[in-house]
Amino acid sequence: MPKTESWRANPTVRGWGDDFDCPVGWPAEPAEVNVWHRDFTTAETALAQQKVAVFDTEAEAIAFADRARQDYIACAHAPQRPGVTATYLDHGVINVEEGATLQGMHTFDANATERPDYNYLWGVGRDGDTVTLVLWQSYWGDPPVIPWKNTLNTAVKKLY
Repeated sequence: MPKTESWRANPTVRGWGDDFDCPVGWPAEPAEVNVWHRDFTTAETALAQQKVAVFDTEAEAIAFADRARQDYIACAHAPQRPGVTATYLDHGVINVEEGATLQGMHTFDANATERPDYNYLWGVGRDGDTVTLVLWQSYWGDPPVIPWKNTLNTAVKKLY
């Protein structure tokens, strides 16, 4: 986790855990038995989560990782409520195991009286039949792109 913030971590538990704002209700699969997550918070209003899904085959893992990346792009281009604009951000590829990408979104709410800006980072990485998603969101300042790339790199390396 980025050292710029003091993180508190909950225990690792089975299942997808709470949904993040985007994409809502995602994913509907794979089966809960092959999924774990861990939630992280800071006093500075950042939320983070790591999700790990193990598939029966590498082909299923590849398809899931590709679908996750496309869903994040779609999320940033989805209709927003009045006054809210969303901007998709491609933070690039990380050369680790079978690959990882970091994507993001910035939203601005013109109607908000407090905290009109909100930032998201979505990391997707794969090693063999296992996919990890590392998610971050906060309304506090710019997203920590470089530290989060390092977090994603570490998360993928620790899959096996």
